[in-house]
Amino acid sequence: MAKDKTIYTCTECGGTSPKWLGKCPHCNAWNTLIESAAESSAPVKNRYSSQFQSLAKASDVTALADIEATDMERTPTGHEELDRVLGGGIVEGGVVLIGGDPGIGKSTLLLQALDSLQRAGLNTLYVTGEESGAQVALRSRRLGLDGSQVKVLAEIQLEKILATLEATQPAIAVIDSIQTVYSDQLTSAPGSVAQVRECAAHLTRAAKSSGVCIVLVGHVTKEGALAGPRVLEHMVDTVLYFEGDTHSSFRLVRAIKNRFGAVNEIGVFAMTEKGLKGVANPSAIFLSQHSEPVPGSCVLVTLEGTRPMLVEIQALVDNGGPSPRRLSVGLDRDRLAMLLAVLHRHAGVACMDQDVFVNAVGGVRISEPAADLAVMLAITSSLRGKPLPKGFIAFGEVGLAGEVRPAPRGQERLKEAAKLGFSVAVVPKANAPKKPIEGLTIHAVERVEEAMNVVRGLG
Repeated sequence: MAKDKTIYTCTECGGTSPKWLGKCPHCNAWNTLIESAAESSAPVKNRYSSQFQSLAKASDVTALADIEATDMERTPTGHEELDRVLGGGIVEGGVVLIGGDPGIGKSTLLLQALDSLQRAGLNTLYVTGEESGAQVALRSRRLGLDGSQVKVLAEIQLEKILATLEATQPAIAVIDSIQTVYSDQLTSAPGSVAQVRECAAHLTRAAKSSGVCIVLVGHVTKEGALAGPRVLEHMVDTVLYFEGDTHSSFRLVRAIKNRFGAVNEIGVFAMTEKGLKGVANPSAIFLSQHSEPVPGSCVLVTLEGTRPMLVEIQALVDNGGPSPRRLSVGLDRDRLAMLLAVLHRHAGVACMDQDVFVNAVGGVRISEPAADLAVMLAITSSLRGKPLPKGFIAFGEVGLAGEVRPAPRGQERLKEAAKLGFSVAVVPKANAPKKPIEGLTIHAVERVEEAMNVVRGLG
């Protein structure tokens, strides 16, 4: 049977061309033509119609309040940290896309999760396009998954994968990876924009029509974004990113999109000889173990999704000469420059001729503005050479006028700090609790200069 003809469509103007060109002949845009299947003029059956019949059922227009809706039933994966990120577990018919750097642990975590689900009585399938079945079996032995009954299929052709899904009817299937899968409908190589988009669309329709939960493993580019078209992230229900340094034993799994749960949730894992293990108290990772307080160190209570987490902010202020440097790791450099200006103008702490280096310990990236106050206190501590008191924490957003604004969910942050043994806190006045928290002395401030005076008094 002859393959379907292909055409090349411009992503900018929608114009078509029978062959690939560097420049679109319609709008003159460069490198915008991508391959797609041509629509035949003959009255043949649409190749998508059978797949859409189960999804696009005829129905009348209904008011939103009249539609019966029930919560999606979730199946725990056996790994609490992964369930936290997914919103409680896998969902029937859900499609999850997980991306991360090579060797960071994507396949390891998913193989462990499949084994746990299989031992719980669910039918599972692991489709590998990058390894042989023997390689997957060797990895399972290394992870200590002896006697695992997870079914493995080494295949990259989409049509065979879909036929296997229909024949075996698994509860959850992992496709490792979507960039290796190709469809006979297109002539382009696996991993191309057209192949990734087409294969992901077919797999998503199969998941919705059959109720199988499909997990797609995605490659990432050098910049860390998921490879392939951005529409890949729009099609799926959940997008997870694996973060962390491959030289470190700790990994973060972050939810960027989740139609069945909260976004920005993170799960923390430690890479061990037996695979990835969940970390119950992630705050311990991001805190240095100092026998005595040191200058330039301040602990921040940050919020990752619904989880309060303690992170140590370290600052080093040193003589910089005529052109001082401003360097930050894990924090926004432009925000650091702004905080230094506020510190000078409203608190009288000048760092114009000093090099300022700021680091978030443990490789964590902090994007929320609640870190402002902790950064400023760490810089002041380093500049004066005086450590902050033992058991000290701080959080709060700082404005250009020198005011200290409240951070969201301040009560939970303070309770987490008290639970971990911290005894002194400087927080925005609006975050001060109405009832005292046992073991925690709270100093509520409204302005930067007030916070500096409080810290001086504590010293």
